[in-house]
Amino acid sequence: MNLYTAPGTGKDESSVERLEAEPVNSAKIRKPLYEKRKKIFPKRAEGRFRQFKWLVMLVTLTIYYVTPWLRWDRGPYAPDQAVLIDLANRRFYFFFIEIWPQEFYYVAGLLVMAGFGLFLVTTAIGRAWCGYTCPQTVWVDLFLVVERAVEGDRNARMKLDAGPWTFDKLWKRVVKHSIWLVIGVLTGGAWIFYFANAPALLTDFVTGQAASVAYATVALLTATTYIFGGLMREQVCTYMCPWPRIQGAMLDENSLVVTYNDWRGEPRSRHAKKAMAAGQPVGDCVDCNACVAVCPMGIDIRDGQQLECITCALCIDACDGVMDKIGKERGLIAYATLAEYNANMALATDNGTIAIDPARVHDSAGRLNDKVRHFNWRIIYRPRVLVYCAVWLAIGLAMAIHLAQRERLELNVLHDRNPQFVVESSGAIRNGYTIRLLNMIPEPRVISLSLQALPGATMTVPTLSKDPGERFDIPTQPDQATTLKVFVTLPREGVAGAVTPFRFLAEDRDGSEHAVYDASFNAPEKKQ
Repeated sequence: MNLYTAPGTGKDESSVERLEAEPVNSAKIRKPLYEKRKKIFPKRAEGRFRQFKWLVMLVTLTIYYVTPWLRWDRGPYAPDQAVLIDLANRRFYFFFIEIWPQEFYYVAGLLVMAGFGLFLVTTAIGRAWCGYTCPQTVWVDLFLVVERAVEGDRNARMKLDAGPWTFDKLWKRVVKHSIWLVIGVLTGGAWIFYFANAPALLTDFVTGQAASVAYATVALLTATTYIFGGLMREQVCTYMCPWPRIQGAMLDENSLVVTYNDWRGEPRSRHAKKAMAAGQPVGDCVDCNACVAVCPMGIDIRDGQQLECITCALCIDACDGVMDKIGKERGLIAYATLAEYNANMALATDNGTIAIDPARVHDSAGRLNDKVRHFNWRIIYRPRVLVYCAVWLAIGLAMAIHLAQRERLELNVLHDRNPQFVVESSGAIRNGYTIRLLNMIPEPRVISLSLQALPGATMTVPTLSKDPGERFDIPTQPDQATTLKVFVTLPREGVAGAVTPFRFLAEDRDGSEHAVYDASFNAPEKKQ
């Protein structure tokens, strides 16, 4: 059996079409100074990674566009939008969770988790975020769907772009860009719905009654979505995004990255039979340029690792399809680790002493031999990854525990500064305080306010009663702060010194929650 002929098919490399594709965005080709962008016309790929990207795009876009319309019943005193950033009332609602401004540390914790999550994913499986879930990638994919639907696949788009301005070209461009703008408007529209009641805001927006900031936000996001996703595309990833330059610090020799296995593919040949007849070594790569044609970044993965590569793996699908046609094993381009690649390169080159020899990695049937090292998923679970995972889980667990145990009642007290105390005609000492009770649940409740560690003291709350007492029941409104003026009076004989510490105690009537504030009672110094 011929080493480079598909078993039982009779097909060889000559049956594979060679695509005229140039890696226009490759660092080897780009000029060091500004140069006009060369358009990239990626060919549609077919395969498991392309299907996975379709799934990710569907899920992420559905989450983005549908989330503002989800409802969540919080009772009659709170909005029923499941996810709402209520800037007017300084609240953030996320289903059953309500975050107040003073609880912003939860948002900070989420940002820290996002950072460690990005480190974790990059260390384990490379730039998976960039290739699958980054908004730039998702919207570019969406825009390419529209472009292919209107103008056709790669060859048709290239022909249309190079051709003169005919009516056919004009209407296709108008339709394409119009749909792009509609997508941009929908993108901006969905964003503003996160900040107000979506149905009401939609009505106000359509009728022209929404706030000017809503129209400005939609206009800005429409422009950025249209420009970044439709016009700039790969330039955003290459020139604007800092992550390609940071990721080098996150990767190690056991990180998964999209790799062209030149230890297997080289030397390339379009005419393997003739080369073999001449006694020349021939690799598995047939130099068809399929990997270049499908690359949305306009690079050639066969040039090695590049910061432009977003590891979308479409080149893997393209190459696997070619390998299937010619009856060779998949994986010429594959997710691989540097350690795996180096081991196989050492095998193919006899530890670097000879040029790549395909015979050293193939058996007599043309398959990869047993000496070739293959990826083992267990390598992902290494100390560095486990540390990132442990930190990520620890932060998440700590936030979850704190969230479950947090009190929804807060008490703040401000002592009067002028005067700090008043001596009444009876000789009793009176101090004034401004009390702020924060009811952080979306329903009204009665809070009991009392004193602790100040024997003999009484309170007066003018807005509730003129009579002094040791405890007052204060009605509070849902999700609001109640501010009261409170006077604390202590008989002269009960004064222990110039400053006496005590506590204000606020508790729910049913005793389910309470809040304590350490305060001080000021009095004139006793004469010696």
